[in-house]
Amino acid sequence: MALRHYPAWLPLLVTVLSASGAAAPKQLAIARLALRQYEDGPLLDPGFAFLSGDTVFFSFQIQGYQVSSSSNIDLRVRIDAADPEAVPIVKTIQRAIRTQLSAQDKNWMPIVRDSIQLPTLALPGTYHVRVVVEDALSKQEARSEIGFPVRGKRVEPSQTLVARDFRFLRGEDDRDPLIQAVFRAGDSVWARFEITGFRYGANNRMDVSYGVALAGPDGKTLFSEAQAAQEQDESFYPKRYVPGVLSLNLDKKIKPGEYTVILTLRDQVGAQTAESRHSFRVE
Repeated sequence: MALRHYPAWLPLLVTVLSASGAAAPKQLAIARLALRQYEDGPLLDPGFAFLSGDTVFFSFQIQGYQVSSSSNIDLRVRIDAADPEAVPIVKTIQRAIRTQLSAQDKNWMPIVRDSIQLPTLALPGTYHVRVVVEDALSKQEARSEIGFPVRGKRVEPSQTLVARDFRFLRGEDDRDPLIQAVFRAGDSVWARFEITGFRYGANNRMDVSYGVALAGPDGKTLFSEAQAAQEQDESFYPKRYVPGVLSLNLDKKIKPGEYTVILTLRDQVGAQTAESRHSFRVE
């Protein structure tokens, strides 16, 4: 095979052409996405977990954006937050960053600070904040997300209306349920439970109520309140359950024996009813 010979100046020409070409565009990126417990606070300690109803503060910076010939930038920011089941917990936050840079701003990185509030009855698990930045000049898009743990009460979901985790308590503020539901004449009987499995209307509207009755050892009704409590609400984030509480004051002359609390649940939106019975003893 014959060897071809090129002029000695050709490699130099190639080098010159490459150096004189247009500079590669910068890569749009989101930097230093971080969460905080309060505005401008320190970074979260390892193992830190937010609680239901907490406010989560976050910040990030934007780098690699394009600057126009008139020294302007045009960035669009979109922020979303979702629960462990990828259900959005707040409406999308949108921000626009449009400004003209001065000569001293050549290394400037815009910083975005904002916050979201967790649901009052947040599911436990890992939540996520997701950020999308669009550069209207370079037509680039950058994405980033950060997860964080949230502690909350775990209520097993249900396809139908039901009362979960009914527990008798000695007092209103007690957290630990009674191992044995045993009371004495004259005591106050406290109980807590969670209602789930109800349906939603438009805008996550829900309408749940419950009634309470007490039956004696012979099965006869001693007390009845058809509408003990009602919860009506509309919200962006669907309420996953409704906490319920009841108290009964036992007569000082009540006879020993087994008594039964009868819960009657109603879901007005889903046209559902359900009943559950829970027994305790008087000694």
